[in-house]
Amino acid sequence: MLFSGLETIAYNLNRQQESLKLFEFGKTYHLLDDNRKEYKHLSILMTGQKSPLHWRSQKENIDFFYTKGIVSALIEKMGVSKLKSSPVNNAVFEEGQMLKVGKMTMVEYGIVKKSISSAFGIDQAVYFADFNWDTIENSIKTTNVKFKPIPKFPEVKRDFALLIDKDIRFEDIYKVAKQTDQKYLKEISLFDVYKGKNLPNGKKSYALSFTLQHPTKTMTDKEIESIMSKLQKQLEKKVGAELR
Repeated sequence: MLFSGLETIAYNLNRQQESLKLFEFGKTYHLLDDNRKEYKHLSILMTGQKSPLHWRSQKENIDFFYTKGIVSALIEKMGVSKLKSSPVNNAVFEEGQMLKVGKMTMVEYGIVKKSISSAFGIDQAVYFADFNWDTIENSIKTTNVKFKPIPKFPEVKRDFALLIDKDIRFEDIYKVAKQTDQKYLKEISLFDVYKGKNLPNGKKSYALSFTLQHPTKTMTDKEIESIMSKLQKQLEKKVGAELR
């Protein structure tokens, strides 16, 4: 479904339609161990600007964070919870994340590899989200509504803006962070990727959010700073990251 979507984008770009937000419901067909399978998907492709140009607004291109927002809003509307986020590493995405329910992948999303989009004559960034609709339907059918008290002890979020080598992936940073602290570090998310002007050659910028939570008390500033300091040192040591 990605390739047919890229064909549609290329068709529109060739007709001066440079900002596109497309979706399609469809099926993919597979031959697995001599058994034919078909799966339902919802695919979303976006490229260009977030909104039409207006004299009172600034030009803003669609980015990873915007794509994540679209995916999160759809998941929330479907009423699916207890999702686990992790990096995705496949032949489609230059940078991507996946959301799972248990062991089942619900959606993969991110920036399409430049080598793929350029093969269709597309020179601008394309963002793709692939929802496994069968998984979504099964999750909705089997989801039991449960109530629990609001956590007494709040989550704490801290952000890092990192300058890293262009070959470093979010997966590499995710692994280092998880190895550094597994007790209180609940989530690591990538909310922005920047490549371009004002960066050294061979570098890119990642904006990451780290969510911390203690199960039995409110974390002190000293505890938070200790964990973030360890994260910074390990990222510097193992992936050569620098704080911006």
